[in-house]
Amino acid sequence: WVDVTQPFSEACEGLKLGELVHEPNFGLYEAMSAIEMMDPKMDAGMLGGQAKRQVSSFKERIAEGSIKLNNLIPCELISVMDVCQTCILSWLEGQSLAQTVFTCLYLHETDLIQDRILKAYCIGVLKLCHLIKEKVFKANVFEEEDFQTLTYGFKFANSLTQMRVLGCLKNIEILLTNVFKSQQNKSDDATSLQAVLARLKFLRLFIQLLAPFGDKEKEVLQANRKLFNQLSEQLDIIDKTTGLGLPTTTSEDGHEISFGFEPLVNQRLLPPTFPRYTKLRSKDEISSCYKDMISRLLSVIDMTTLTSFQSILDFVVDFSHTEPTVLARSIVQITFIPEYRKIFGNQQLGEALRDSVRVFNSPPSLSNKFPSVLHHPQVRSCLDAFLTKASRAMGKMVQAYGHNYARQREKLSAVLEELGMLQDEADKCDQDINSLMHAIDPNAGKSHLTCIGSWTLYHTLRVMIQYVLSGFHLQLYSDHEYHYIYWYLAEVLLSWQLTTLNRAESQLQSDDMLADPTPAKSRSNKKSKKNKKKCKVHLREIAITQGMQMMAAGCFKALLGFFLEGKMSTPDFSFDDEGIRYEHRFSPFITVGTPPFVPYKQFQEMTNVSQYYPPPTAQDLYLSSSKHFTQAKQSYESVAPSAEVQKLLLVAKTNLVMTKLLAGGHKQNSTSRPQFDFSVNSVFPIIRVS
Repeated sequence: WVDVTQPFSEACEGLKLGELVHEPNFGLYEAMSAIEMMDPKMDAGMLGGQAKRQVSSFKERIAEGSIKLNNLIPCELISVMDVCQTCILSWLEGQSLAQTVFTCLYLHETDLIQDRILKAYCIGVLKLCHLIKEKVFKANVFEEEDFQTLTYGFKFANSLTQMRVLGCLKNIEILLTNVFKSQQNKSDDATSLQAVLARLKFLRLFIQLLAPFGDKEKEVLQANRKLFNQLSEQLDIIDKTTGLGLPTTTSEDGHEISFGFEPLVNQRLLPPTFPRYTKLRSKDEISSCYKDMISRLLSVIDMTTLTSFQSILDFVVDFSHTEPTVLARSIVQITFIPEYRKIFGNQQLGEALRDSVRVFNSPPSLSNKFPSVLHHPQVRSCLDAFLTKASRAMGKMVQAYGHNYARQREKLSAVLEELGMLQDEADKCDQDINSLMHAIDPNAGKSHLTCIGSWTLYHTLRVMIQYVLSGFHLQLYSDHEYHYIYWYLAEVLLSWQLTTLNRAESQLQSDDMLADPTPAKSRSNKKSKKNKKKCKVHLREIAITQGMQMMAAGCFKALLGFFLEGKMSTPDFSFDDEGIRYEHRFSPFITVGTPPFVPYKQFQEMTNVSQYYPPPTAQDLYLSSSKHFTQAKQSYESVAPSAEVQKLLLVAKTNLVMTKLLAGGHKQNSTSRPQFDFSVNSVFPIIRVS
């Protein structure tokens, strides 16, 4: 063996911050192996071998007489119950089941437990874990970093039904309630008993709350709303009595050991992923974590009151932005589409999509104004064939939004391939129905072209826009990339989306005009107002989309000004130039026919300021940027305020002032790089120049 520490340190001094040395024969796999092997923090097997104490199994501890099976006092029960909950929360964050929940020795053989309270609670924990596993597996929106699937052969009390377990917990609660009433004069004992009772009640209520999701009608979920208040009451008691449990002890080798737990008992049972250090949640976090989870489940119950596919889809997208746990994401999926192509288990997805198309732009094939077309068997057959294919694509899209935010971006690129093929089907469907419609009624007075295609294009553009925006949320873009990201957003995606929404609004107005063929002057004012109100379905979305487009255009013009003034520059890497990055960022869009992909060369031609005479100065670009931010401000002020709109307004107003100052020569001679503050909004930054 040769000590290479000194020459290695000297070699590292020649590297700048961020530089790496890559040896062709030493790749990522070798690097990971070198880091993991025999490192106690990464190689979990090393921890067991280095333990300075005897690590015994549950049965060995019983034989030794070193673990209690009966007559546990309240502080011991509270300790076991609280650590079990921290283990469940850690398991839901992607840790291994063996390294979290089953470090509790009592869960290994519940039949050997003699204490009725502890036995009931342990069986309840096993049933809860089994229930969670079923819900997560059914939704199938998890990755290895979200949820570990291996159960390592441990039993989950499968021989007992859920009703039997709930009944057992309820009986123990009744028993403890009677004891609690008899000891109310003894404050210390009463408080401890109340703490144990609250933990038992919480476990039972949480199982009752989770069980109906994905298996019952939405009316049952609505009836479960009353459980939320009861769960919150129990969590408040749990939060106040966390300190009543036994304190954890630290062994000689540095492991924290709780009563009834052995952190190294399953150390050799490793998940099929790279070993990682298991860090359990703190007992103090139990209440806040569960309250957050319960509030999300309450919002899922609220989702069941939504009636249109579009409103439910908006909820699913917004819900995914809040970074929910794998359980909450799974609950959304199995509640929305618990059975294949059925919304809330009772409406076919195809029928929901039919209503969505009708609301979007009311094509003749779905409009009561054209009864001969609406009820024609060939038209219905053509439309049904399209909706069957749309159901498959939309089902995949909804499932993609159920994945964690990082994986979601990867899944959306696959969804775009499906939507690209669906666009072709939509265009074919429009053409076939248009031909049939004019054969049925030559005087129809309305074309069917672009009707189904516009709806498909709208959803395709939403996915494309979300794909680009997710790069900001995940902080994937460098600041020297922002200019072409914002340009593609403003000039391609949002521009096409605005055109699509305006076309849909025009189609709705055209359909509405057919309802009353009398001249506009002869209509009553009341009826005119009614029709006017009816037509404006997409006005809010148009205003918000227009605001986003102006914000993106404003950011692009400001960045272009910074490049002209030399405040920003593109790094010159031989194997990673701007063209390669551009193509990489937008590569999923190549599979989509509409809008057509804009190559890097075309982007350069369209944004080259030297083609104009006289070429604009940086101050001209800043002035143009301020006008865009002004238009964005006006668009956002025209819609009903919401928390997100208020944040966008703040960004627009701040950037409006900054770009006006820059247009007037503010900090013109400064060479400092501009700063982009994304603290208010994760997509559009507040621009600061010092």
